[in-house]
Formats: sequence, structure tokens, C-alpha cells
Amino acid sequence: MPIPSVDAVPARAELVDHLVRTRIAGDVATPRENNLSHYRRLANGDRHYWFGLELGDRWTDEQDVLAVMAERCGVSDDPHHRSGQDTIDPELTVDALDRAAAVLHKAAAGRQRVLFATGHPGGLLDVHRATAEALRARGCEIVVVPDGLQADDGMVFQFGEVAMLERGATLWHTHSPAPMAAVLDGLERAGRPLPDLVMADHGWAGCAAQRGIDAVGFADCNDPALFLAEAEGTLRVTVPLDDHVRSPRHYDPLTAYLLKAAGLL
Repeated sequence: MPIPSVDAVPARAELVDHLVRTRIAGDVATPRENNLSHYRRLANGDRHYWFGLELGDRWTDEQDVLAVMAERCGVSDDPHHRSGQDTIDPELTVDALDRAAAVLHKAAAGRQRVLFATGHPGGLLDVHRATAEALRARGCEIVVVPDGLQADDGMVFQFGEVAMLERGATLWHTHSPAPMAAVLDGLERAGRPLPDLVMADHGWAGCAAQRGIDAVGFADCNDPALFLAEAEGTLRVTVPLDDHVRSPRHYDPLTAYLLKAAGLL
């Protein structure tokens, strides 16, 4: 999407309605049993669900994980609700967008170095790309990843100023922190400064936050790690949303709202 005009920005109530209608929030497609399975696996120490974060033994009770997800994402807090529909609270989504906007506003004011990355190229690529374009227009340096980076049997490439994993000429959906680790290690090997801010999702965001870099992340209701990281103060903001709805265009009003709130339009 191009950088939207101010006239195209929805008011908060309009955005909340849009999020519910498109199932970015509200009654989302991710079923309750999938959410609870992921919370349990994270609590049981399965690193696949830690997204590159070091959670130690602080989240070994899945009910504690559920409590955070109810508070910060808006899933049902009823431990007896084991299957069927689950939810993301659209008000929490917009609240998080406002927090993310404050971080982006600070980045623009300081002309920071910002790195964008996504493990959900089919859904969130344009959200990141439009934000990168808006920050570049305000004088920020959008970090260019080094050439030749490899991770998880693929290559780390950058399209539209957004880093992604590519395998066999296909952009890859990945939760892994390894691609972000490859980027950060590659920058250090090249003697280049690390980013001041990372805007990403999945393990891309988790790895950056774990390394002490300010990070804003998008996360679905079955991806608890980033919400726990925000609760602990490791990650600056986690925005709850369904990260792959039917059309990537459904995210355009969300992006417009974010950029307007950040003062980037």
C-alpha cells in the first residue's frame, strides 16, 4: 500500500468496527484449542514457542500464560473454555497501536535506525513496508541487511525494505528467531551499528528484544511469547491481531491509523 492520506485514516470507533468485521480482532479464526495447546507447550519449555526469548522458569504454569493472554490480548479468561471460538479484544488492539505509535514517533524524532522484518509475508508485509517508507520520509535510516545471510535452510532477503526468509524462490512463513539472529550477527561482523528499533513479528521480534534492542511486535492469540515479553518489559509493545486474514488489504486501515497516530502522515 502507498502511504495513506490523512483523509483515509479511520477514527478509533471506525477502526474497531473494521477489525471485528474483517476478523483481525473480535471472533478470530484461531480456535480455542489451538491457543491453549500453544500456551501449554510454551509453559512446558518448548523453545519453538519462545520466539527467541529466554523465559527461564518464569512461565511454567499454563494458567499464568492464559491470564496474561486474557489481559493483553483479550482471549477468554475462563480455564474451563477448552474448545470452539476464541477472541481478540479490538480495543486492546487499538490501545497497542497507540503505544506502538508513540515508539514510532520517538524513532522519527530521533532519526533512528529502524529494521523491519516479518515471518508473515502473506499478511503483514505491507504494514511493515508502509511504515518503513513513512519513517524514511522523516529522515530515519531503514537498516539494509547484509547480503548472503543464511538461516533455517533458506536465505534472508529484503523486499520493500522488509527482511524475510526465502526458500526456493518462495517467501516463507516462519516463527523462528534464527533469521533475525543472522541479520544481527551479520551487521556486527560487517562492523555496522545495530538498529535502534525493530518492528517485526514472531521470532524476528523476540530475538531482537532478547538482545536488548527496542522492539515492537505483532502477535496472534496463539503466539503468547511476545505478550509475555511485553509483560516482563523485554519487548516495548505487542499488538494483538490475527496475523493472516483473508486479504492483506484488510490491514490497510490499521496501518493508516498507526501512521497517523505516530505523526507520520
